[in-house]
Amino acid sequence: MDTLNEIPRGWKIFAQVFLILFTMMTLLPLVWMLYSSFKLQGEIMLYPMSLPKEPTVQNYLKAWNIGHMGSSFINSVIYAGISTALTVFLAVAASFSLTKFGYKSSKVYFSIFTLGLLVTVNSVIAPLFIMETRIGLYNTRIGVILPYITFGLPMAILLASSYIKGIPDSLIEAAIIDGANYLQIFWRIILVLSTPVVATIAILSFLRNWNEFVLVFILTSGDHMRSLPVSINSFAGRLNQDYGMQFAALTIGTLPMIMFYIGAHNMIIKGFGEGALKE
Repeated sequence: MDTLNEIPRGWKIFAQVFLILFTMMTLLPLVWMLYSSFKLQGEIMLYPMSLPKEPTVQNYLKAWNIGHMGSSFINSVIYAGISTALTVFLAVAASFSLTKFGYKSSKVYFSIFTLGLLVTVNSVIAPLFIMETRIGLYNTRIGVILPYITFGLPMAILLASSYIKGIPDSLIEAAIIDGANYLQIFWRIILVLSTPVVATIAILSFLRNWNEFVLVFILTSGDHMRSLPVSINSFAGRLNQDYGMQFAALTIGTLPMIMFYIGAHNMIIKGFGEGALKE
């Protein structure tokens, strides 16, 4: 395989130009959304691409109050936080048993778990809605959190199993000889050594759950149960003429994720890197 120094200069320039264009296509709409959120409706209509002449926070105040974004923000934190914590715990525990307990049926169970990657939310949303309505989980927070965990587990188990499989069996055997049981091995060895993949699963799960729309939209009703993406969607209906308020609502929903990613992207790269290199 060619090393980086052997790659022709023309390909390097092409790659750099492509990356710059791709970065601009990603960042420019966000920058436009951010500074437009400080402009009044009339200024947006007359000068849509210009910077705000007299920046104002009125759009944010209206979006926060009319869109009930305070309660939506709290709901998003509850949905994403609880479901992420439970997904990580269940995925690591299941992966530990699947890879280290030596059951003959482990491959069958692992195949069943990973088969869940092929099941989409849209394909099961109707039976899920009927089931939750009949058992009393419709319009409850637990009725949202449980599907979040269910749809997050297949990918989480796939990542955790690949990582835990590389932990030497000799460590577990030595712990058993010293008198540790499997619960102690899980908490004191497996979880500690799996920190990189735990961080990766947690970050990816939190990002997915924070941005999820369909499940909350279908399985809840009323502003007090809605998450940020669903609240932001309400600005596209009867309030769709106030573009300044729409930009403000989008900024409120987007900024937390951008800040979260800026703070955590090194952990994602480290987690994937260590998982890929682990034997």
